[in-house]
Amino acid sequence: MNLNKVFLIGRLTADPQLRSTTTGQQVASLSIATNRTWTDKSGQKQESVEFHNVVLWGRQAEVANQFLKKGSMAFIEGRLQTRDWEDKQGQKRKSTEIVAERLQLGPRPTGKAGAGFSSKESSDSDVPTINVDDEIKTEDLPF
Repeated sequence: MNLNKVFLIGRLTADPQLRSTTTGQQVASLSIATNRTWTDKSGQKQESVEFHNVVLWGRQAEVANQFLKKGSMAFIEGRLQTRDWEDKQGQKRKSTEIVAERLQLGPRPTGKAGAGFSSKESSDSDVPTINVDDEIKTEDLPF
């Protein structure tokens, strides 16, 4: 059995770039930064950042272009894909990117009020948390 699945929650490093293919299909490219923190053996807090290139197609590309901006938080579900290409100097290049299959918008950054969003300060604490100690009731399930 094989599995190629990626889940990312991070912030955009720049505004999405929307283009159209020759057939009129919309495609958006964006970059998401994710970070990881840990405590090393000496007790010092460490942090590292990873940058991920993401490609969205069709309606998702349009939604990303309309609602996401630099600093926006987004949840991306997709798959890894490596493609070969040739640069302007004729050198063969490879790049691995995430082809998004699902996009979920995060809370709006500060100062982006409107369209049903509040302008309150956004932070990682705005992301809902799941408390596993809460009792799950059958009537609360949406299906």
